[in-house]
Amino acid sequence: MILTVTPNPSLDRTYEVPALERGGVLRATGERTDPGGKGVNVSRALAAAGHRTVAVVPLGGAPGALVAELLAAQGIEVAAVPLKGDTRSNIAVAEPDGTLTKINAPGPALTPAESEAILAAVGAYASAADCTWVACGGSLPRGLPPEWYADLVTRAHGYGARIALDTSGPSLPAALRGRPDVVKPNAEELAEAVGRPLATVGDAVKAAEELLAAGAGAVLASLGADGQLLVTASGALYGHAAVPAGSVRSDVGAGDASLAGFLAAGGEGLDALAAAVAHGAAAVQLPGSEMPTPTDLDPSAVTVTADVPLDLALGEQGALDA
Repeated sequence: MILTVTPNPSLDRTYEVPALERGGVLRATGERTDPGGKGVNVSRALAAAGHRTVAVVPLGGAPGALVAELLAAQGIEVAAVPLKGDTRSNIAVAEPDGTLTKINAPGPALTPAESEAILAAVGAYASAADCTWVACGGSLPRGLPPEWYADLVTRAHGYGARIALDTSGPSLPAALRGRPDVVKPNAEELAEAVGRPLATVGDAVKAAEELLAAGAGAVLASLGADGQLLVTASGALYGHAAVPAGSVRSDVGAGDASLAGFLAAGGEGLDALAAAVAHGAAAVQLPGSEMPTPTDLDPSAVTVTADVPLDLALGEQGALDA
């Protein structure tokens, strides 16, 4: 079982439009309503692939009730933590060329009691014998300090669970002090974490090595169409998937799908990196934040090697955020 933790989940509405015109009246050609948030999306991808997963989510109001309903309908066990405030609702507008415009609400402010209730729920499941990973991520809601993830990592380790973390901003360096087993930044988040721009894959490898020195056990970095890196103390691995031109439909949740594939495949080594790349490549070809099933995956399109193309310029192969 893989446990996920999403401290600031959302109800995500995605609309597909022919073109986004500021100030105009747009008629959608397609729409979706999905439960959202990084941990939630990891659970959705795991469930779509037939894996057992439990989602710890603080939920409140009618949007929160709908999130729980949608998760349960996808075969996900929901460990809901009641909130006084309403769960946030986000909007995404997708254009045919893959351009995505998102409006994310801040979400409710959590009380200290609600924060502790989330941590208690994590403990109830992370201590289970069949819990192989705890995947946590996303923005922290108002009321939780940047050190909150570090506390979560430390507690989960105390239960004997391995931790995968996908967050950014001040929360990431603060969490590294808890020594998470895996962190999963994209190229922009990795650059932010080390405080400098990254021009090449080699720059990304060096930045990942700095996160290792700061406490991360491994770094799984999404580099968009330039593939993904898995950097550990023993070295770096590089993976890439060939995606048909023009097939990028939406990149919402693609990185979360990648993390789900990585963890489901064991969370280390070549096979796990290949699974991460395959899941991310499949996710961007689906509408909204729909998660890939095994029939959507194309493992034959994935190449994984220890021969990292250090001089490859980031962004050289396109704009796929997997």
